[in-house]
Amino acid sequence: MNEFKDNIQVEIFGLSLSSSLSGGGYAIILKEIDGDRRLPIIIGQFEAQAIALQLEGIVPPRPLTHDLLKNVIEIFGYSVDYIVINELRDSTFFAKIKLDSDSVDEIDARPSDAIALALKSSSPIYVASYILDEIGFIPEKEEASEQNSQPDKQQSEEKEPVGEDPKQKREKKLLRLKKDLDDAVSKEDYETAASLRDEIKKLENYNFN
Repeated sequence: MNEFKDNIQVEIFGLSLSSSLSGGGYAIILKEIDGDRRLPIIIGQFEAQAIALQLEGIVPPRPLTHDLLKNVIEIFGYSVDYIVINELRDSTFFAKIKLDSDSVDEIDARPSDAIALALKSSSPIYVASYILDEIGFIPEKEEASEQNSQPDKQQSEEKEPVGEDPKQKREKKLLRLKKDLDDAVSKEDYETAASLRDEIKKLENYNFN
């Protein structure tokens, strides 16, 4: 694929739904699929929530902006082939959206919008190789820190009050969280919904054996 020789395919490694960053920004971290380098990008609240909803598989009661854009593209007989974060200029990232037609030029977009649309369309995400070369980073001692924290995590999770059935307690908590999730989605409070969905997944995957 010669058109991708200067681009590197990435995936979403992490997404911060906390606006504690300077200026109230949110952050998404991209990771190259065939490597360890990562690329942080500051995005807006709306785009962060849209990406979080898609990652968590939460379907909003009404289509959001990126749902609308995807639907319009498909109505005209096209689909998103890929998106690429192709430029970094004056500390600002720029992106392009490529449709599955040679007759349509690449479309300029903000990286956050392009990434959200790529997720909606199950399309690959690329980053220009020079961007990763310049500002991509490899975390140090990440695996060691995760391993060191794991015993403490297991220890805290395994502590249950005497006389209570852990499985029964989990089921009660799941029911409450799922109700809260439905309420949050109905109120279009997507940031809370994404957080609740993450907690539900952790409980559902916990092994009490």
